[in-house]
Amino acid sequence: MKSELRLDIRQRRPFALEAALQCRAGELLALLGPSGCGKSTLLRMIAGLQHAESGEISLNGTTWFDGVKRLKPQQRRIGYVPQHYGLFPHMSALDNVRAALHTLPKQEQMERATNWLEKVQLTPFTQRKPAELSGGQQQRVALARALASQPSILLLDEPFSALDSMTREGLYRILATLKSQLGIPMILVTHNLNEANLLADRIAVMGQGCILQEGAPSMVGLQPATRAVAALMGVRNILTSKVIRSQAGGSVLSLGDQELTLPFILPVGSTQHWCLPQNALSLAASQHEHTNLKGHISNLVRLGEQWLVSVNLPELTETIELQCSVTTPLAIHQPVDLILQTQKIHILEA
Repeated sequence: MKSELRLDIRQRRPFALEAALQCRAGELLALLGPSGCGKSTLLRMIAGLQHAESGEISLNGTTWFDGVKRLKPQQRRIGYVPQHYGLFPHMSALDNVRAALHTLPKQEQMERATNWLEKVQLTPFTQRKPAELSGGQQQRVALARALASQPSILLLDEPFSALDSMTREGLYRILATLKSQLGIPMILVTHNLNEANLLADRIAVMGQGCILQEGAPSMVGLQPATRAVAALMGVRNILTSKVIRSQAGGSVLSLGDQELTLPFILPVGSTQHWCLPQNALSLAASQHEHTNLKGHISNLVRLGEQWLVSVNLPELTETIELQCSVTTPLAIHQPVDLILQTQKIHILEA
């Protein structure tokens, strides 16, 4: 039977933490959030390295932790990849992987360790010690060691954060290739949004010791539940407006001294927090018939062949940003017209 992790834990000290989640076999769940939000603590609780005050953790119906039972890490068959590799400096790459297989006959240790080093593309480096390997190569040894013992679950605690971007990309490819072969739950702790979007099947966004929202990366990114989730998912255009009236199956919002009509009904008189993806915004030629809003450019930043354009709207403290290719010159303080794909506006919870 394929394994599934289930977790529902609570604690008040040393800091408040409350979380419920599950992760199926073959699935990679990313715990995404800022430093200090409880991501790594949650991972250590799954590993059995520390315990919550109450709750339950189980894998495929077998209880690992509850009010009575507390299995030790070695009883849980955990594959754990820490941020800083955790390799034995006096051992070769091969022997570091073999160290996770000490209960097996020596010949089987050799065969399995060699096989896993081949899978992470380190065959030429089996006899090198950690000091003779690059950071990316050391992390691949750590990954091979974690997987060689055929763990019931793979836990990855910010394993790529200390690596340069090119090395990270190579490790992303290796992990993505292995993911489909392993058939075990995988949990990745990260504060890197791009990493979570690339690798994860689901994201659990964490903040202040709890899970704020969980779902597919695309869903959470386009439909964040709250302003906090929107900010953590990199949504730039988060605004607040009052609904001033209903109109022909839609709602009219005040936006500074302008009005914006949305294609759905909201309570008149209510204050709504909403967000809009950058790709749902574009600059229009002046007096364009479908123009939604008028403003002026407050900042311009060149990003390769595109520009990040910040636009201020009259009587509004919040700024709207969009990224676009520009065929005609733009300048600070220049008046511009904005076209919004209003059907892509997402209303946030209060």
